[in-house]
Amino acid sequence: MFDRTIALIGQDNLDKIKGKHILIIGVGGVGGYAIEALIRSGIHNITLVDYDNIDISNINRQIIAKESNVGKLKVEAWKERINEINSSVLVNTLPLKIDENNIDTLFSDKYDYIIDACDTVIVKKLLIKKCHEKNIKLITVCGMGKKLNPSLVRICDIKDTSYDPLAKSIRKYVKDEKIRGKVPVVFSSEEPKKNDKNLVSSMMMVPATAGINAAYYIINDIINL
Repeated sequence: MFDRTIALIGQDNLDKIKGKHILIIGVGGVGGYAIEALIRSGIHNITLVDYDNIDISNINRQIIAKESNVGKLKVEAWKERINEINSSVLVNTLPLKIDENNIDTLFSDKYDYIIDACDTVIVKKLLIKKCHEKNIKLITVCGMGKKLNPSLVRICDIKDTSYDPLAKSIRKYVKDEKIRGKVPVVFSSEEPKKNDKNLVSSMMMVPATAGINAAYYIINDIINL
């Protein structure tokens, strides 16, 4: 199954990847492509957190969404898909809407890496603080809505972000909380389109690229090549 992966990075590195436990919060447009990339890269232990069901509006950008599973809980649909890709993967699902009142439930298990692909700003901020305190490696995905150019998506430190109100809010929080060290994020330098203010418009290219970048951050950190 992983012959071509071994040819690229070696068996020892694949074994390192298999030994890590990853938590992904938000399994939609961004998180879904991160899941896909991680599973196909050899991750064998993954926990998925999302409270939402698949909606017909997800089909234009979320890899898990199709006409036949509209209405299904996203984490359950993902568990099925992962098992179809690699039945040996350990998949834990938490159908929860994470907020400041229940965020501590995420840390009842031990994770090597966390991907924050959720939409809630307070949760993003608290995850940065708690992961910093607990020495857990976290990659936070900034706003990808109203953007179209995947070539402008990259991994950087939060202090190097721009054109993103969400990232601006996080930058201020990191400074106010005196969080030291780097805060890695996936960020798009594209200025958001000025269209309907009541609808966060999106196509698949940018969120997919963001999710793959988040997965790459983890894989690259594990194998350190």
